[in-house]
Amino acid sequence: MAPVSANATAPAVEAQGARIPLVGLGTWELRGRACARVVEQALRLGYRHIDTAEMYDNEREVGEGLHASGVRRGEVFVTTKIWPSHFAAHELERAARDCLVRLRLSEVDLLLLHWPNPQIPLAETLGALAKVKRDGLARHIGVSNFTVALIEQAVRETSEPLVCDQIECHPFLDQSKVIKACHARGMAVVAYSPIARGDARGNELLARIGSAHKKTAVQVCLRFLVQQDIVVIPRTSKVERLSENAAIFDFELSRQEMTEIAALSHPDGRLVDWAYSGRPKWD
Repeated sequence: MAPVSANATAPAVEAQGARIPLVGLGTWELRGRACARVVEQALRLGYRHIDTAEMYDNEREVGEGLHASGVRRGEVFVTTKIWPSHFAAHELERAARDCLVRLRLSEVDLLLLHWPNPQIPLAETLGALAKVKRDGLARHIGVSNFTVALIEQAVRETSEPLVCDQIECHPFLDQSKVIKACHARGMAVVAYSPIARGDARGNELLARIGSAHKKTAVQVCLRFLVQQDIVVIPRTSKVERLSENAAIFDFELSRQEMTEIAALSHPDGRLVDWAYSGRPKWD
């Protein structure tokens, strides 16, 4: 396969030398042949960003879909994540290599720490993550589910630039503090569960705004995020949803509409509230 290089045509954000396509396919809970089929179809439709993780237990299928698509490797941004039980220095490199074996790739574009693990010193884990990058197993590195305090600690203690924080992010959850902290440090924000696990689809405000633009509530929800330069990785098992999720670059929300949507956030809007060992103190 050709050397990895970010696709120059897909709408993207740039952070610490990485060019991350603004729309990607999340693969959480996708399994088996259905996973491979959706990944392959997404790439054929023009997606250039695929997100997986060792915990998802589908890296083999993601790799199958990538190879079957016929899209050049250098045109696809592939992210995977290391599970916290592998954060010790001697285990992280092995876990990263195992991910590559399953994906059938020589390197990934972005390797993330999936959740904080307070039982292992962050400096140790970041040191191992930086080594993985220097050894050529990942072009870029980053974190996921990190709070503002953890971002600040990680930036202080890493020897390699951190490209992003992948977090739960949608209009129903106020993540403004984390977003601000990331942008202040030159990091991108990648939003998982960007349509709030489907809750956006039935929201009256999003539907009303969508009607004005001849778009669906889901498309408005995703547009709200990408218009803030937030990368979105909606998961779908339905091929017909792939086109809907990607068709968000031919309209623009007004300042008033952005303000209205932002007002949907509330304190109990979090859907994913779990940590490997001890819940983070969310911002």
